Amino acid sequence: MQCLGIHHSAIICSNYEKSKHFYVDVLGLTVIHETYRANRKSYKLDLMVGRESGGQIELFSFPDPPERPTHPEARGLRHLAFAVADVRAAAKDLTRQGVDVEPIRTDEITGKAFTFFRDPDDLPLELYEV
Repeated sequence: MQCLGIHHSAIICSNYEKSKHFYVDVLGLTVIHETYRANRKSYKLDLMVGRESGGQIELFSFPDPPERPTHPEARGLRHLAFAVADVRAAAKDLTRQGVDVEPIRTDEITGKAFTFFRDPDDLPLELYEV
């Protein structure tokens, strides 16, 4: 077997409209398809990250999803990182839109700039300069 890349990451949100606004209007991801599944009382929003080969995010809503404990070093997915050409410009854009962004740091291994911020459900997201 040979993995060709990451196809998608799935996120379950607590407020569909608020999260949809964040990922589409604030982060600028492109809507591929939106589905309401009446039998599950659930939305599924497929979002394109970057260009066609950039991968996707599946944004789900479910009635009363349980909270996930969050600790920086807990097992499981730690964060999602979005590649950007200019971390400082992207961070300023997020700040202008009311998103709290951590101070920009430099990756000691690659020398690249990066920073963290959070989505409406407090999920950790990263901007990483490429």
